[in-house]
Amino acid sequence: MDDAILTCALNGVLTDPREHKVPVTPAECAASAREAYDAGAAIIHIHFRQQGEGRGHLPSWEPSVAEDIVGAIRAACPGIIVNQTTGTVGKDVSGPLACIRATRPEIAACNAGSLNYLKLRANGEWAWPPMLFDNPVEKVTAFLDVMAETGALPEFECFDTGIVRSVGMYVANGMAASAQYNLVMGVASGMPADAGLLALLQPYMLPCSRWQATLIGREEIWPVHARAAGLGGMLRAGLEDTFYLPDGSRAGSNGRLIGALAKVARDAGRKIASPASAREMLGLAAAG
Repeated sequence: MDDAILTCALNGVLTDPREHKVPVTPAECAASAREAYDAGAAIIHIHFRQQGEGRGHLPSWEPSVAEDIVGAIRAACPGIIVNQTTGTVGKDVSGPLACIRATRPEIAACNAGSLNYLKLRANGEWAWPPMLFDNPVEKVTAFLDVMAETGALPEFECFDTGIVRSVGMYVANGMAASAQYNLVMGVASGMPADAGLLALLQPYMLPCSRWQATLIGREEIWPVHARAAGLGGMLRAGLEDTFYLPDGSRAGSNGRLIGALAKVARDAGRKIASPASAREMLGLAAAG
């Protein structure tokens, strides 16, 4: 199997930094990314948050904020690959597109289909008002066009099996030149974080495509990481996805999560890809 490419999902969009210590400012993002980089991460997946006291729980699509954060990460982590979010609800995608043009990430997430985003409390009440994470084909096309314009490699976010199959249609239709899959597992209304499901999904992805699993949950996700490592997938962890280490203790930092993920890869007999080798494996340009 190839060397394992590790991605650190640095902060996410939902976690409130007033309750959980996720990085928000350029300095915080750079320091946390450096910890992950030192632990073996070749890719940093980043969400942008509003700056200023009491506003770090809110997303930002200001290009200047994106430039400051990405610039700080790149300066702290020589050669690191930046994977930038584009996820937004609604038809207006001008903010994410402006951020892609401003920062020119090597990889950009492309949510490949729509999902009813649901979660129930133990008493049967909704944890939040039911919402549609809308990603119709025209929205996907808008993202892919700007990714092609800026040279960003699309990483297709797949929340369900039908979305996995849709990615092949996007390639066949000419919307994208190739497929790289991110199997998002653990959202209550999407695919479960199930190790057995990983093998079942392999025939529905385009041959020779890179893939990884984003696993949302607690310590129960780590056996699924091990299965992904054994199947040859890229690997991803970070405070966006979980706060828990394999033993059930709180991670406390992105560096500890990536350290645990690196051990999973090595236990599967795989070496850890450096940023330079990951660039070569993914067909990305060498770092400037």
